[in-house]
Amino acid sequence: MTTTSMTIGTLAKRGGTHVETIRYYQRRGLVAVPEKPYGGIRRYDEAALARLHFIRSAQWLGFSLDEICELLKLDDGTHCDEARALAEHKLDDVRRKIAGLRQMELTLDNLVERCRCSEDPQQCPIIHSLQGNPDSPAEGVREGVLAGVQR
Repeated sequence: MTTTSMTIGTLAKRGGTHVETIRYYQRRGLVAVPEKPYGGIRRYDEAALARLHFIRSAQWLGFSLDEICELLKLDDGTHCDEARALAEHKLDDVRRKIAGLRQMELTLDNLVERCRCSEDPQQCPIIHSLQGNPDSPAEGVREGVLAGVQR
């Protein structure tokens, strides 16, 4: 296989994505649109495949497409400080989300346990809490979780 022998379908298959995803990335400026020869079809090279792998790896780490665009501007490898700053910001975001998930876990654990121990079949503690009842012991925790999720 030569370096410019991939159709968009082959690129999509090798990149583990869909043709429409590649076209979307092209519209966003993340993947270049190769020249189309007269009467022919566009051909993609290994650099396009490497770009797809970069995008997918960055997405797996939680970077948005806008953030990936910023990272791609630094892809020559000489902007380590800027790339590190973007990664540190993403790491902070991930840690905040993990803290929020832990709080959600504690709240759900508390609600499930209250439901197990409830002796009033007419008053489900889970439903009662989700309805925003201010008398619910889980209400303060629930509000904290919601605030963390909305950040």
